[in-house]
Amino acid sequence: MGFVEIFLIAVGLAMDAFAVSLGAGTTRYLQGPRPVFRLSFHFGLFQALMPTLGWLAGSNIARFIASFDHWVALGLLTFVGARMIRSGLDPDGEVLAGDPSRGATLVMLAIATSIDAFAVGLSLAMLAVPILYPVVVIGVVTGCLSLLALLAGHRLGKVFGKRMEVVGGLILIGIGVRVVVSHLVR
Repeated sequence: MGFVEIFLIAVGLAMDAFAVSLGAGTTRYLQGPRPVFRLSFHFGLFQALMPTLGWLAGSNIARFIASFDHWVALGLLTFVGARMIRSGLDPDGEVLAGDPSRGATLVMLAIATSIDAFAVGLSLAMLAVPILYPVVVIGVVTGCLSLLALLAGHRLGKVFGKRMEVVGGLILIGIGVRVVVSHLVR
């Protein structure tokens, strides 16, 4: 498998993290370089770890995970998205308990946006593709695209204020619904 194929896979896998980062960038919690780096780094890291785990698990486990992985992603994204919407609609603005670049919220977002990468890892194992090069490309591409989306989301948040937090929450829920629909219509 050549660079072009791996790069296209990486960009495809990074789209969920890109969209989530765009929404998360609208929150007031991602001010400064540390939380922005933390979120984009973890999205890239999880996007690299999941295909590695899928590759290691091989094809034996795929049938067990495929039946519910999309529901897990929907649940996690809906939970975080609903919290963002509540925060955006609250006039006092402190419904969202913390920034999405820390703690359980960070882990939930990173897992939810990288579940599909597990299946890619399984596919790579079935094709006997060595895993190191693809996961480095996938992780770097996801981290970079997430960083760009966070910066763009931050600018949108400054222009549109708290309404962008509502939009960001709706985007997260929409991604979760898209994941479920794409699995159900296969």
